[in-house]
Amino acid sequence: MEDISEIDPVTISWPAGIYAITLFQENLIAAKQFYQEVFDLEVVYEDANSCVFKIGETLINLLNTNSADVLVNPAKVAKQEAGSRLVFTLQVEDVDALCEALIKRGVTLLNGPMDRPWGIRTASFMDPGGHIWEIAK
Repeated sequence: MEDISEIDPVTISWPAGIYAITLFQENLIAAKQFYQEVFDLEVVYEDANSCVFKIGETLINLLNTNSADVLVNPAKVAKQEAGSRLVFTLQVEDVDALCEALIKRGVTLLNGPMDRPWGIRTASFMDPGGHIWEIAK
């Protein structure tokens, strides 16, 4: 067996952030309205099958589920009812104040605000496509 310590390692230079996240949406119209009203975002690109917003330097692409197969093939697009498989966390200044603002915008919190055992305060909510967003301080 070859001693792996003598093999030149492959150097990978990862970027400093995530360029884009694509979220599959069953109801693109409702999702667009949610991101405009809840996150107070403006559309940066839109066509019949997608709507793109920007949070910081990251593009958030809302893609109609019917158009998602071509993006992930041969993998399968899961139905929203299959359950959550990820959480997006945004660091904020004041979790409690933002929760109050979200509730006033019609958002139902999944949980929180609460102090977590690992030392942060969080709250979570879900977009129309079932994607969970967490705010944390």
